[in-house]
Amino acid sequence: MTLTLYGLKTCDSCRKAVAFLKARDCSPQFHDLRADGLDEDMLDRWIGVVGWEALLNRRSTTWRALPDGAKEGLDPAGARRLLLDNPTLVKRPVIALGDLLLVGFAAAQQAALVEALESRGAAAG
Repeated sequence: MTLTLYGLKTCDSCRKAVAFLKARDCSPQFHDLRADGLDEDMLDRWIGVVGWEALLNRRSTTWRALPDGAKEGLDPAGARRLLLDNPTLVKRPVIALGDLLLVGFAAAQQAALVEALESRGAAAG
């Protein structure tokens, strides 16, 4: 089963996630959101699993650079449009392994990832 890490090559959290996975003999497929883009079907799938609020990185440089009017009164359709227009607004990393989708790389996501890798054995890399 393929493990895909979605993020940015320059993102510290993404680099930590890749190193974390490689230390566990797992080589993720890396999808750079800036270079490779964010496709609508993929975003819709993510929103369906975790919701747009979990995906929208309100601490990012891109978010801070948006005009106030673009940030105020966001609804699901507006957030979806913002994320498609600005893939760097996606909270990183997004890690997909089968039906598992993790957003971010805090301790809870790391633990869930280790559990998923152990339950799937070496097939994840």
